[in-house]
Amino acid sequence: MRKRLKRILPDHESVRANRLLGPLRHVLGDQRLWHVNRRGISLGLAIGVFFGLLIPIAQILFAAAAAITLRANVPVAVVSTFITNPFTFAPIYVLAYQLGAALLGAPVASGTEQAIVAAAEDAGDSLIGFWNWLLTRGKPLALGLLVAAVSLSMLAYGASQLAWRLATMMRARHRRRRRALASGNGDR
Repeated sequence: MRKRLKRILPDHESVRANRLLGPLRHVLGDQRLWHVNRRGISLGLAIGVFFGLLIPIAQILFAAAAAITLRANVPVAVVSTFITNPFTFAPIYVLAYQLGAALLGAPVASGTEQAIVAAAEDAGDSLIGFWNWLLTRGKPLALGLLVAAVSLSMLAYGASQLAWRLATMMRARHRRRRRALASGNGDR
């Protein structure tokens, strides 16, 4: 898993060489932000999922800033914000609204799901209109997004830790089997 991630993710040298990131070079040059290890990857994933669900605008900037502050893997944090994208945005917001309404004990108004989808589609045209809608009728949505962001980021962190641990155990088992076969003790 580590080798695949290292091939996909940029290293600190390629980021340091990027002209556009010149003013941030001293911060982004920290190797811990690009290192592929269990803690960095898991924390980066959790940060990205959290901000990807919670903040509909500038989520990449918030995730990168949090990853830098917490010394998590920045590329994983940035990429995992794409949990919300044009295909998943509306269903996630409808489910978050329903979750928030259920937690608040508020009835789900008929047509609310269509209003959320319409507001999400209009967000590109009228960001101010979307924010006004969110502030006036968005309490269940805001609560649902907060609960989903916290829950799913914790779940992503735990699942990543577990997957990493299982992969490590499988590699160790494979190494033990190879050594046993190489030494002639393949009967065990």
